[in-house]
Amino acid sequence: MIPELGHLSLIIALGFALLMAVIPMLGSYCTNALWMQSARTLATGLLLFVVVSYLCLVWAFMQDDFSVAYVAKSSNLLLPWYYKLCAVWGGHEGSLLLWLLMLAGWSFAVARCSYSLPDLLMARVLAILGLVNVGFLLFTLLTSNPFDRLLPNTPADGNDLNPLLQDPAFIIHPPMLYMGYVGFSVVFAFAIAALLSERLNTQWAKWSRPWAMAAWAFLTAGITLGSWWAYYELGWGGWWFWDPTENASLMPWLAGTALLHSLAVTEQRGLFKSWTALLAIFTFSLCLLGTFIVRSGVVTSVHAFASDPARGVFILLFLAVVVGGSLLIYALKAPAYSSNTAFNWLAREFFLLLNNMLLLVILAVVLLGTLYPLIADALGWGRISVGAPFFNLFFAPLVFVLSLLVAVGVSSQWQATRWQRYQAYLSLPLLVSLLLAVLVPLLFGHYHWLAVVVVFLGSWVITSSLVDWYKKSTAGGGRFWRGWQRLRLSFYAMLLAHIGLGMAVIGGGLSSVYSVQKDVRLERGNATLLAGFTFQFEGVKQVKRANYQAQQGHLKVFVGNRLVADLYPEKRRYFSGGNLMTEAAIDANSWRDLYVAMGEELPGNAWAVRLHVKPMIAWIWYGALLMALGGAFSVVGRRYSRVL
Repeated sequence: MIPELGHLSLIIALGFALLMAVIPMLGSYCTNALWMQSARTLATGLLLFVVVSYLCLVWAFMQDDFSVAYVAKSSNLLLPWYYKLCAVWGGHEGSLLLWLLMLAGWSFAVARCSYSLPDLLMARVLAILGLVNVGFLLFTLLTSNPFDRLLPNTPADGNDLNPLLQDPAFIIHPPMLYMGYVGFSVVFAFAIAALLSERLNTQWAKWSRPWAMAAWAFLTAGITLGSWWAYYELGWGGWWFWDPTENASLMPWLAGTALLHSLAVTEQRGLFKSWTALLAIFTFSLCLLGTFIVRSGVVTSVHAFASDPARGVFILLFLAVVVGGSLLIYALKAPAYSSNTAFNWLAREFFLLLNNMLLLVILAVVLLGTLYPLIADALGWGRISVGAPFFNLFFAPLVFVLSLLVAVGVSSQWQATRWQRYQAYLSLPLLVSLLLAVLVPLLFGHYHWLAVVVVFLGSWVITSSLVDWYKKSTAGGGRFWRGWQRLRLSFYAMLLAHIGLGMAVIGGGLSSVYSVQKDVRLERGNATLLAGFTFQFEGVKQVKRANYQAQQGHLKVFVGNRLVADLYPEKRRYFSGGNLMTEAAIDANSWRDLYVAMGEELPGNAWAVRLHVKPMIAWIWYGALLMALGGAFSVVGRRYSRVL
């Protein structure tokens, strides 16, 4: 009964979405205030029934209702309750329902938090979001119903949740990622509504920017958590594999980053209006493209959710309608917003334009490397693999150039900037960055050109941001400790984001250059030396948990005679399916990670063990989280709270 209620709720939600797509839009053209204002009520009804449907699926999981096909596929009697809760989004059907919940939630948030918007614009924004909801609800009901029954042949137990997903990170990572993906639908809706309403102006940018920032912050946090999760869960010691589904999340992030900077120019100077609208369309289109890659079955990946070609065709058609329709509207309306306004090549808007161009070049490289193998396979050219060497060849130099520009852009002003200002703001960062680039590699025993470059660039971004903070705090001759309190929260958002970028550059570069790895055969009592650390193998013991049994190794790590870490890597065998999984053990701090993964058991009571020492790898995630925190600060600042 409960699953049928969930299915019925989805059908009713589809009705609300259809009404939300049609009635407010008609009202905006007929100037019918009642029809336009109905958008808010319809958005509330849509969310209510999607929530009911989602809770019905949660109930089915918690009750172990294996008559529901999706529950039988994604859960198990032995699965702990907290993993049953997140198993709801552990497969294709449930993750799509989570997507719908996020989409309905964002639609409701727009309806209830944007009372400063004119009724006409608000009606069109919600109508467009209604159309997006219609598309995903139809996709769910027609191809991906999570409430399909296995009657009368109900299994006694389920297949179990993928062991790779039985991790605390799985509770947070997908919701964060989906909040980012779906959040860009709001910015897309604002752009299309503004084009239709001929209100593509600075006020539109101000209304759109907090929503874009919120979506970007969620997406940044989601990607960061996913990278960290892959690092400790998969056992290979890497943090980014250039997997197509990883790239599917990176591409909208790159476009979204360009969009944020372009919105800033539109809001402050009234420039790049049509370009900003196009970026909003591209960003959401890339979110849909990522959905196609993950759910169409065109790639095989630990991240992929589905392999049904029918689902892929539906998404592809939906993508074509959304992208084609929005680009048609753009082609008809955008020429009216072309601007001949000139700006100084030393001004901030010029550097933000360069920022946009570089981000889009990086995006083009990632897009080409991701789609070319798929296109080649579809055209019968054979299976082609595009791996890390291709991406790194282009990605790293472009990121380096981008980092150089960030520091200069931070020090610039709107409209025009004097050379003297750059000298005052950048002289000290240049000296400090050069000094650190010389000294820091010495801490690791030898120079490497890449280490010198990344330390310089990361320090350049960080120190220039700090100098800008000091200069703004002491403007007018005041004291720093008083002046910094007067700065807006939006400034600190930018400061955190740029410092985070610098930290991520340093962490990614130094960990790539100075990380060392060793595969060894160890018996109980054996020890081996790696990068100044002595790893002593203490043996293996059996450990039993609720749904798996593990062989747990124990390694003591010494520096000289001083114990610095106890590490407990595991080889887990899950009861339900017999899957064998590797669980790495990590001793982490801000300066290095000690990483151990168990391999196979060898003759003579020995084990194959993989050892890593990874300097400063944590700075990657520290930096990325600072960027996400910067995005959150920007949203809650007074500057944008007034427009919500």
